[in-house]
Amino acid sequence: MRYRNVFLAAIPIVLILLAAVLTSESSWAAASGARLSKGQTVYVPVYSNVFTGPRKLPFQLATTLSIRNTDLSASILVTSIDYYDTTGRLVRHYLEKPLALGPLASSFVHIEEKDVSGGFGANFIVRWSANKIINAPIIECVMIGATSGQGISFVSPGQEIRE
Repeated sequence: MRYRNVFLAAIPIVLILLAAVLTSESSWAAASGARLSKGQTVYVPVYSNVFTGPRKLPFQLATTLSIRNTDLSASILVTSIDYYDTTGRLVRHYLEKPLALGPLASSFVHIEEKDVSGGFGANFIVRWSANKIINAPIIECVMIGATSGQGISFVSPGQEIRE
């Protein structure tokens, strides 16, 4: 009888452990800080210029969009990279066909300082997908500029807007 009570008392603990094991990868990712996904649409702010001085003079910046596959074993497929201007108008498509990035591989798009087509509120929309749930890539822009001995640089992280 004593062993039966111990067994019955252990059932809730076993069920809790089983539930924890069966929890989806996404829940584990949220708890661990890792972001897992099968694909996303990512908005990435671009600052092709910043304003300086009392006259709000534009300081032109070069921009590099960086897409980094953070998964150790799976590839991602970047299906589109589109560049929009301050008004939300599509300026250009950067991919003719999908781009495969292997495990830990990276790719980039560079926009020169002299390219003012995007304006202050430009952005990239990047879409990617994978065959299974994997580590989400890091997608961000690095802006840098230097004029007359003055330089500025900063990073703008991408923001998932649709999974």
